[in-house]
Amino acid sequence: MANITLYGIKNCDTIKKAKKWLESNNIEYTFHDYRVDGIEKQWLIDTEKQLGWEQLLNKRGTTFRQLPDDAKDNVNLGSAIDLMLEQPAMIKRPVLISGDNYHLGFKPDQYAEIFQS
Repeated sequence: MANITLYGIKNCDTIKKAKKWLESNNIEYTFHDYRVDGIEKQWLIDTEKQLGWEQLLNKRGTTFRQLPDDAKDNVNLGSAIDLMLEQPAMIKRPVLISGDNYHLGFKPDQYAEIFQS
């Protein structure tokens, strides 16, 4: 099976659910915590190319909602990358990378489909 990396923040409830699902299904993975391990701009650029910045940027979260209105109203690819780099909590979670495949979010059915043998 391909190398699997789960990206997120350890205290996020959705991350906890995804980790529990992977562990209960005996799927080996590496966890990358944005806050502990950091995040690199090139990773964001590569991930954005796969998922799109509009999907990757969490506009529902508190961190984004606290931005000034003009910053929220004028988000584009460049500013989205910069925002997520400065505030990793703005990245939707989890990002799961399995080999060359990128997946965003967690739903048990989604993971079951990704990892069906």
